[in-house]
Amino acid sequence: MHTSYVLRRSFLAACLVSSPTAWGQSLAGLVARSKGSVVAVGSFSALRSPRFSFSGTGFVLGDGTLVATCLHVLPDLVVSTERVELSVQLQSERGDLEWRAAKVLVRDRARDLCLLRLEGAPAPALSLTEHEAADSVEGTSVALMGYPLGGALGFSVVTHRGIISSRVSSTAPAPSSGTLSDRAVLSARSGAFDLLQLDATAYPGNSGGPLVNVDSGAVIGVVSMVLVKGTRESALSSPTGITYAVPAKYVAAMLKRI
Repeated sequence: MHTSYVLRRSFLAACLVSSPTAWGQSLAGLVARSKGSVVAVGSFSALRSPRFSFSGTGFVLGDGTLVATCLHVLPDLVVSTERVELSVQLQSERGDLEWRAAKVLVRDRARDLCLLRLEGAPAPALSLTEHEAADSVEGTSVALMGYPLGGALGFSVVTHRGIISSRVSSTAPAPSSGTLSDRAVLSARSGAFDLLQLDATAYPGNSGGPLVNVDSGAVIGVVSMVLVKGTRESALSSPTGITYAVPAKYVAAMLKRI
């Protein structure tokens, strides 16, 4: 009995020590492999300073010339003497920055997504999950990557980790059942779509970045929004720690429209 008890305690201690280390090593490897595919989306003009104006995050996929991001990330390109164009900023392994012109290929307004086409040679690409049901169950360990706060922290990819807390609908219920009508319910259901609720904290600038399954390394979603209490500034001073991502299946659907 004593020997069995000691063995059980030893086994448990080994698990407690080794599991975080193994998980950390897999995350470190994932970041090293993936960060070259995470890009900054914004506008570029050679006639202004700074030449690149940051709007949000995106990531390369497909043949290396496609970029997925959120539709609300796209900058307003006002016609002016500055000759402003939609641009994607890539970063090499050495840290050198490169700006590429881009154009919008597909828009999904309902889910706040879009696909861009890069000019120039293919860039390193991430892979979308082929097993979304298995890769995005509640409790799955995930990493979200992007450029929180834009250039304020420098243009280096930042990674936050967490889990999928829940799969929710994009349409929230009304505060009171008395405010719901049959027409309102039908309208809400027709426009609803799946969202992944995360316990990881995202910040302004993370929108459009990839949500990656830590175990498989595949993209399972696109970071879309953060639950904010109060003003936009409170997202920085008092973050809720609740972030939402649009499942990757909607990105896959856009790819089929090209």
